[in-house]
Amino acid sequence: MRHSSKIEIKNKKAGFNYELLTKYTAGLVLYGTEIKSIRESKAGLVDSYCTFSKGELWVINMHIAAFRLGNFYNHEARRNRKLLLTKRELKKIERTTKETGLTIVPTRLYINEKGLAKLDIAIAKGKKLYDKREAIKEKDLRRESQRI
Repeated sequence: MRHSSKIEIKNKKAGFNYELLTKYTAGLVLYGTEIKSIRESKAGLVDSYCTFSKGELWVINMHIAAFRLGNFYNHEARRNRKLLLTKRELKKIERTTKETGLTIVPTRLYINEKGLAKLDIAIAKGKKLYDKREAIKEKDLRRESQRI
């Protein structure tokens, strides 16, 4: 089943609150009603983050709304979801985040050409308040230059 519409849900706060260093694309373990809600663009990445548990990477606090026709088979909106990556990638990410104190942030949820849900994650470093102010200034200058 091919989907002509482009479904892409972004975490707009991730680029503002964090300095994104390395990006990865991961698969998600989902229930049937969850993928249907994602196809209707009823998901959100705000306040979500990734963490390791028993050698597996999990996304915490990602919101996928209940499917409107899901009846009693529906899923929990904010349950923890397992991410699918290769062992090499998992070890590299775990080593990087534990040694340097960096965090893993979901940046984009989308459906690929095969119809599978994918989550782009990034190893990120938190920005300080003055870094955020600098980002706002640059954004305003860019906007002004485009107007002129």
